Amino acid sequence: MRYVLLSRDGVPYPSATPGTLGGHSRGRLYGRLDCPSALRALSRGRYAERRVFFADETTAVAAGYRPCAVCLPREYARWRAGGERTAAPCPTHP
Repeated sequence: MRYVLLSRDGVPYPSATPGTLGGHSRGRLYGRLDCPSALRALSRGRYAERRVFFADETTAVAAGYRPCAVCLPREYARWRAGGERTAAPCPTHP
C-alpha cells in the first residue's frame, strides 16, 4: 500500500509507510492519529478532504503546522507560549 505524506516544505510525496501524525490543511494543525477531535470531525464528513499526514513532529512543524490543543496539550501550550508560531491558529481551537 502507498501512503501520501507531506514533506518539510509542504509538498506531498509517496511513502511505503504511513505517517505517525495526521493534520488538517485548512486549520494548519497536526495531532495524533487517534485524536478525539479529529475522529469526531472525520465522522461528520468532509474533514477527510483536507486531511494530511506527516512522518514526524519535526516535519509537521517545518511544514508550518501547529500542534492540536486536544491531543497534544503540552506541545500546544509550548507553541502558544511562543515556541513555534509558524502556523495560523485553528478556528475551532484558538
